[in-house]
Amino acid sequence: MQTSRNYTMKDIARELGVSVATVSRALKDSPRISAEKREEIKRFAREHNYSPNILAEALRKSKVQPLKVIGVIVPKFTHFYFSSILAGIEEEASARGYRLMVAQSDERYEKEVQICKSFYENKVCGVIVSQAKDTIKYDHFQQLINKGLPLVFYDRISTGVHASRVVIDDYMGSMAAVTHLINSGCKRIAFYGVSLNLEIGKNRYNGYLDALRKHGIEPDEQLIRMCDNRTDAEAITPDLFDLPEPPDAFFAVNDDTAIGILYSCKRMGKRIPEEVSICGFTNGERATSCDPMLTTVEQRGIRVGEEAANILIDKVEGALPMESVEKRIVRTRLILRGTTR
Repeated sequence: MQTSRNYTMKDIARELGVSVATVSRALKDSPRISAEKREEIKRFAREHNYSPNILAEALRKSKVQPLKVIGVIVPKFTHFYFSSILAGIEEEASARGYRLMVAQSDERYEKEVQICKSFYENKVCGVIVSQAKDTIKYDHFQQLINKGLPLVFYDRISTGVHASRVVIDDYMGSMAAVTHLINSGCKRIAFYGVSLNLEIGKNRYNGYLDALRKHGIEPDEQLIRMCDNRTDAEAITPDLFDLPEPPDAFFAVNDDTAIGILYSCKRMGKRIPEEVSICGFTNGERATSCDPMLTTVEQRGIRVGEEAANILIDKVEGALPMESVEKRIVRTRLILRGTTR
């Protein structure tokens, strides 16, 4: 029985209890979807007057490859988390017939602006970005939106731009980590964080503070440092042990910083975790290559990348309205290893 209104891919996905990506693949006869499921989805689409939008039709028929190229901006290629997100974006984009144009901002605002300009000139169909640390102006992002390009933020988002984003639950990840340290007997927990100009910096800091206060521990400003890399962590950690009441635990904004703390403590002869507990945030490969292996919060970067790619492609293909703002949160998980009791 036919209906009077035209269904979108999002409608079909909701009615059949599958993802929009599954619908998209089935309508394109992707071998990743079983023949039975493909037929079910195509039959439902026919019965409910599904028809692709004009842009989607152009994408399928066009021989101009840039129409199916997604621009991706990565702050640093060397960070495990960003590379895992990129892997997730690439896997999902490739499965749906898209290629990537990837550029590194190197944590510099000026370079980020130039990349956005270059992406537009090269006619990418949309941009997925994690902003640079020192970005405090967002005109270059807004200009992409104004020109009709879908924009999706991941990890580091801009609250000054009305755009879709995929983030992990930084606040709850931080709270879970600090709560574990407290429950294992730690009371003087130091925090090494990133600039509070970044949403992830604020969220992880607030999770740390709230976990302390929930357990009746008053935060000590002497134990709070802005530090997000191994070199600086190794340099400043000995200073904290010169305090009248030194820390008995550290919670760091990423694994590299946590590993810097670990090796600094070991050089001072501290026993890990008997005297000092340490927790990081990433769960990259380095977390299992140090001794003892690092307790850390797993960020699930591949899943973040897949979600970001799906949002952008759904907007390009009309499954999501171009003006809609999707906000998706990927849950974290605390991985317990040898650096905590």
